[in-house]
Amino acid sequence: MQRILKKMFGILRNNTMTLKFYNSLTKKKEVFTPLHEGFVAMYVCGPTVYDHPHIGHAKSYVSFDVIVRYLRYLGFKVRYIQNITDVGHLTDDADMGEDKILKRAQREHVEPAELVEIYTRSYFEDMDALNNVRPDISPRATAHIPEQIELVERLIKKGYAYASNGSVYFDVSKFKNYGKLSGRKQEELEAGARVEINREKRNPSDFALWKKAAPGHIMRWKSPWGEGFPGWHLECSAMSMKYLGQTLDIHGGGLENIFPHHECEIAQSEAANKLPFVRYWIHNNMVTVNGQKMGKSLGNFVTLKDAFKKHHPLTIRFFILTTHYRNPLDFSDEALDAASKGLERLHNTVKNLRERLEHAKDGSMPDNIYEKLEQCKKTFIEAMDEDINTPGAIAALFDLSKEVNTLLNSGLETDKKCLEDMNTLFQQLGGDILGIIPKTLEFKQKDETEVLKNVMQVLIDVRNELRKVRQWQLSDFIRSKLSEIGIALDDKPDGTTWKKMK
Repeated sequence: MQRILKKMFGILRNNTMTLKFYNSLTKKKEVFTPLHEGFVAMYVCGPTVYDHPHIGHAKSYVSFDVIVRYLRYLGFKVRYIQNITDVGHLTDDADMGEDKILKRAQREHVEPAELVEIYTRSYFEDMDALNNVRPDISPRATAHIPEQIELVERLIKKGYAYASNGSVYFDVSKFKNYGKLSGRKQEELEAGARVEINREKRNPSDFALWKKAAPGHIMRWKSPWGEGFPGWHLECSAMSMKYLGQTLDIHGGGLENIFPHHECEIAQSEAANKLPFVRYWIHNNMVTVNGQKMGKSLGNFVTLKDAFKKHHPLTIRFFILTTHYRNPLDFSDEALDAASKGLERLHNTVKNLRERLEHAKDGSMPDNIYEKLEQCKKTFIEAMDEDINTPGAIAALFDLSKEVNTLLNSGLETDKKCLEDMNTLFQQLGGDILGIIPKTLEFKQKDETEVLKNVMQVLIDVRNELRKVRQWQLSDFIRSKLSEIGIALDDKPDGTTWKKMK
């Protein structure tokens, strides 16, 4: 027995697999090796806080949360930075239009700073509900204006940027590798430039580092070029380099950010430092609704707060992880209902295991049980090492669930240490890494409550119609059958209500 337990201890702790990421810069999977041994510098573009987060945000930040969790599970010390964009993100990525936060603040008749506080709190509430770990640092763009001004001054001094009418632009023609992430050539950028020419720019594809504030523009700061505000791209470079250094191990974000946002980040950062800016670019794919991208601009988005009214947050997390982060995820209530059932099966296994563990004593166990558990873990780790293949990892969890259920239903008095090791394995893989198995499993799926409410309303409506046509026998039959299953109806002048009987 001791020999098997020692073997199990070693099996559960040791991992010699090799982690690979798909690098958007090189367009291939690469073995992950951080710049500094044992330490990972990771930056993910955070939200622009002008509205409540939606399902698309959930997909992105759950995906990167699992990457952070897995790196830490492997023993890396991860410094995880995720910014808060609270100024400078314009309605048109081509340095045109209004600031998204200022526009929304004017519409709601509040101060921009007030709006930012409302939606920053909303963002973290929803991320906490999804069981995402908090970033180590969540820097705000408005709190790093001096760093951004200093970066612009360096770029001007090095000849990569120029001031024009109170604004400052990056001269794309001076950075020969511009387009290396997106694959766009300089000629294509020129040809694709908008018809409405910005006469402040030397080249149509030049991008803003600092924008002159128009009269009446509330968010403005003093700078060597006059009062203005930073460009969206500049913010991420300045904040990431302040906390992670001139070369990052991992930079994450959505596919839609590859151009222009991440392309511009590379140009300004590498021009300033003459060093590679990011070693591994990792991009998350989008959420779709009937094949069309979900987004605020299209009006087809579902806020997380609305989604939580129908589905438990862990159901949404599980649903996201059933698709690889680089693949699109098609959203529907039907798909979430299916995810709810799958997660419930896993949770029921863990509940049964933990209940058995509470009363377990020393007993017997099959000779090959640890080999089966090791195979489940090996399959899980191999999936995660292959570019964070969470669907494969979840499949391994269901294999583990099957083995555990087989043992629990065998009628054997299973050894307590064996049950403890099973629970530990579930907690490591499903809890610590995927974040879908909490340490306590007391919640009920919210969608089940909603279904009950809807079914009861249908029955009440049918019964009311029967009473209108004096079908008293059928009406009483419904009341009687509901009473038998513990539900009481109360007919009042203003309508019929129901409640569960104690």
